[in-house]
Amino acid sequence: MKINLQDVAKFSSDKPYRELICDSPNLRVLAFNFEPGQELPVHSHQADSDVAMLILEGEGVFTGAQEMPAKAGDLQIIPVTQPHGLKANTRLRLLVLIAPTL
Repeated sequence: MKINLQDVAKFSSDKPYRELICDSPNLRVLAFNFEPGQELPVHSHQADSDVAMLILEGEGVFTGAQEMPAKAGDLQIIPVTQPHGLKANTRLRLLVLIAPTL
């Protein structure tokens, strides 16, 4: 499978744009696009998996147990059982990858 991430660079003024790119037993990939001020609320999942959040474009804040600045090129990897989220300061594109812990 080959995906051009520019094809999912869509935005919505009323809520973050979300697109499921891949959903298999071994990997789930989602694209999120945020306008300034939009956010992915802090949440967690009961699963034996890790989540990787890669900022493709823009600036914001990784939220959850602690807040950390997030800018293009930053990658946060944590267990999905830990609280995680994101708030956009600028127009922001986020790629989320969830994979089972080996």
